[in-house]
Amino acid sequence: MPVSRPPFEQFFAYRRLFPIAELTPDGERVLFVSNISGQFNLWSVELDGGWPDQLTNFTDNSVRGVAVRDDGTILFHADRDGDEFHQLYRIPAEGGWPVQLTNREQVQHELSSGSWALDGKSFAFSSNMRTPTDGEVFVWREGDAEPRYLFGEGKYAFAVSFSPDGARLLAVEFRSNSDTSVWVIDVESGDATEATLHDEEAKYLPGPWKSDGSGFYVVTDEGREFAGLAFQSLETGAREWVEAPEHDVDDVAGSGDGRVLAWIENDDGWARKGAVSILGSGLSLSADGSRLAIVYETPLRPAEVFVVDTATGDGLPVTESRAAGLSALELREPELVSYESFDGRQIPAWLYTPEGDGPFPFGVLIHGGPEAQERPVYRPYVQYLLSGGIGVLATNIRGSTGYGKTYQKLIHHDWGGGDLEDWRHAAEWLKRQPFVDGDRLAVFGGSYGGFATLTCVTRLPEYWKAAVDIVGPSNLLTFVRAVPPQWLRFMAQWVGDPDTEEEFLRERSPITYVDQVRAALLVIQGAKDPRVVKSESDQMVERLRELGREVEYVVFEDEGHGFTRYANDVHAYRLTCDWLESHLT
Repeated sequence: MPVSRPPFEQFFAYRRLFPIAELTPDGERVLFVSNISGQFNLWSVELDGGWPDQLTNFTDNSVRGVAVRDDGTILFHADRDGDEFHQLYRIPAEGGWPVQLTNREQVQHELSSGSWALDGKSFAFSSNMRTPTDGEVFVWREGDAEPRYLFGEGKYAFAVSFSPDGARLLAVEFRSNSDTSVWVIDVESGDATEATLHDEEAKYLPGPWKSDGSGFYVVTDEGREFAGLAFQSLETGAREWVEAPEHDVDDVAGSGDGRVLAWIENDDGWARKGAVSILGSGLSLSADGSRLAIVYETPLRPAEVFVVDTATGDGLPVTESRAAGLSALELREPELVSYESFDGRQIPAWLYTPEGDGPFPFGVLIHGGPEAQERPVYRPYVQYLLSGGIGVLATNIRGSTGYGKTYQKLIHHDWGGGDLEDWRHAAEWLKRQPFVDGDRLAVFGGSYGGFATLTCVTRLPEYWKAAVDIVGPSNLLTFVRAVPPQWLRFMAQWVGDPDTEEEFLRERSPITYVDQVRAALLVIQGAKDPRVVKSESDQMVERLRELGREVEYVVFEDEGHGFTRYANDVHAYRLTCDWLESHLT
């Protein structure tokens, strides 16, 4: 253990950025979302220098999406206390207080960065205002009192961007996490054509239009294991590959004049720029393509908005979020490792090892999703645990993205199946390492990672001394019936059908095996969580208390599925770290 350990608060003395970096069309300033005020608010900074301007002053709401018009008029959507019922707001070009455009309770409204038509006279957004179980596309013209329905009845669709002439609109329909398609909609008539017809499951995520309106760029994995970048012609219907690497293309942006196209590639969790390994998201280009903005981070530095001159490749950060006073010498970079699971598959993981020889206690960190990816980002709670001599193995078990669609689909309808064996083999791998104290292992995670944590302590109880579950489902039968209404159509494929597979869902639920728990368990829950409702944690904690097990339960009354308030974020992970340290050291 280091002689002088930095205090917990120092690791959290930074400000989180939401993955939004939206350049104004003139390329003179960039909009970003930061919790520097204690809540996720919208900020703007001039690229030629100056102090960032705070454009919103929310204390309960969180900004989640932004679109900016050529004249500087801003649209954004925000929710309250993490409830995910986003409302639309507008900030005039000359500045001023945000004007709320919608106020429908229990209704979602979502923008994209391409929501404005190029003539600035209308914008598109997605909402379930007509039917709670659908996601439909609407257009709102200047001067109209209400938006007009355009597309999406019976579907789960999102508006993406207008064609250069404003006559057509791209929308993406989500059929599952591994199957999406792009529609081209006539804005006046509402007539829609599926531009990416396909027979087998494939992802199609639309990017920018070509400047002449003849087609659009799209990220797709049709016919491939990994997602590549292609151009989809609307004149011929042909698809032409632009970049087809043996790893995923994650994001793409184009300049308004069509001269510059930029994209991010995911190579083993890294997005690589030159010789520097970073994690990038929130990609945008100025209208003339001269400047590119990206939110990037590394394991040793929190996320920053970085602006690059596309002609020279030179770039500078325009935000400063790094942890106060912590140097790279006090932080630990992970090593990419893999271990073999029950079926011979190699499971990728990020290994964070404390300074010294060990043997060290270790925690297994399991990400949410599950169709997501643990990537090498700055995690203050991981770095704090490392400074106290606790290692972390952050796994990308089957179902994770970034390793091909076959690997991703392994989790479909198999929660608590093959993934359970991946966690068992993670624990066994750790126990074989000379630098690990195999008698002092913990498991922790949020959302699906919380389900994984509960599954580990109930069905693999022999491995764990402590565990932390954050907003994880404990009972799959009740969980799949209480998800947001638009998700109901997917749950039978993702997890299981509660009407026809009750026995299967009970067999895969942690609550079924609650009497097997040996580990000390901390449960953290948001009272307003719309994805994993509070009763999922309530029932687990109630049963553990009846059984006399060691459990602590903390509920954040003003949070949903995760933490939007800086103070709550710090408090939750302080509790997490204290819990793990008190039981492992």
